[in-house]
Amino acid sequence: MRRLSSAATLTTVLLATLAGIVDALAFSGLGGFFASFMSGNSTRFGVGLAHGWDYAAATAAALVLSFVAGAMLGTIAGAAAAERLGQARRAEAVMGVVTLLLAIGAAMAAFAPLTLAMLLLAAAMGAQNGVVAPDGEVRIGLTYMTGTLVRIGQRAARRLLGDRSAPGVRRDVLLWLGFVAGVTIGAIGWNWLGLAALWVVAALSALLTMLVARVDLR
Repeated sequence: MRRLSSAATLTTVLLATLAGIVDALAFSGLGGFFASFMSGNSTRFGVGLAHGWDYAAATAAALVLSFVAGAMLGTIAGAAAAERLGQARRAEAVMGVVTLLLAIGAAMAAFAPLTLAMLLLAAAMGAQNGVVAPDGEVRIGLTYMTGTLVRIGQRAARRLLGDRSAPGVRRDVLLWLGFVAGVTIGAIGWNWLGLAALWVVAALSALLTMLVARVDLR
């Protein structure tokens, strides 16, 4: 597996920041549900089932299904772009899907129930994980941090045990910090802008799409 360049690492951190912003907007808009953290939604789904099939269970299930559908859509778009335009354009195509889904979600929020708009955000986050997946399998999880934190703990432990070959933790720490920073920005944005923050995040995604087009994430 190739090591990512400094530019590619910075790009992944910015993508994690975008995911944090989106997750905070969904959490604020839906009152405790997530656009990227599917473990949390799965917990909400299970708890909802324990109380009967209620709004919480239905909302959590819909978000999980949307996330999976988005992951499928991003993978298909990336594979199609790689086949027709070359591997160098795969990540750009995936981010194009992410931006489109976020923009549609922002537009839907103006006339449709907010939950439906947030489903588009979850789909966008599912798709975004395909940005760094050169062989069709996710290399870096950009929208969920549990695996990132596990790697930090495992690699730090290996270093403490004297394993000099263990990878460092800098990239994973930056990824986590980027996500947390995004969550903070997203929460502030929701308080200041409300639904208009959805258009801001779509614009940020468009800018990141242009950045991804210039950086080799393979």
